[in-house]
Amino acid sequence: KRYLVCNMEASIVIPTLNEEKNLRILLQQIDHKKYEIIVVDGGSTDKTVETAKKFGLKVLYTPKGKGTALRKGMDAAKSDIVVTMDADLSHRISELGLLIEAIKSGYDICTGSRFIMGGGTDDMPLYRKLGNKFFVWLVNIIWGTNYSDLCYGYRSFRKDVIRKLNLESDGFGIETEISIKVAKKKLKVIEIPSYEKKRIHGEGKLRSVSDGFSILKRILKEM
Repeated sequence: KRYLVCNMEASIVIPTLNEEKNLRILLQQIDHKKYEIIVVDGGSTDKTVETAKKFGLKVLYTPKGKGTALRKGMDAAKSDIVVTMDADLSHRISELGLLIEAIKSGYDICTGSRFIMGGGTDDMPLYRKLGNKFFVWLVNIIWGTNYSDLCYGYRSFRKDVIRKLNLESDGFGIETEISIKVAKKKLKVIEIPSYEKKRIHGEGKLRSVSDGFSILKRILKEM
């Protein structure tokens, strides 16, 4: 199977909300000749959109949250391989090649994990680690999976697989929904070690309590 469309190695979907300073640095690190880069903005009031356009990028818009942004960006992607990543500089560009090669080698989805050998995080307090661990345990018990990480956005997909998932989440439950539906459809998935760095500028958008309830609600809905 051929995995290149329009001479691009992959499409990278980046949801944004007031990430002007981080986005400028991130876009300087990505090879624009190799990748289609799609920014999906959630209503930034800073110069996030202007920054993306200065780099000549396609910018889409949605006010409904990270899940909607990812769904919209993935749907618009032209490459046969789609990568999702955050705009806050927490994901290492050096891992991009591994995510893409996993799909080229035959996996349907490749997901970064902070909790296998070689992975780690500088940006997760203990209560969030415990919450993530609980959700991982719950999903593994219910669907017989062997995930080590669940709520992490650095992932790669075969484009045709995305369509099969029929994703619905508007918010931060999107990664959990993906992982569950991958298991339910018995798709071929692999985890690779990923190291999550601290964001450099601004504040994170994740709200631990409310977004935690959204994740739990999604798990219960998929049962």
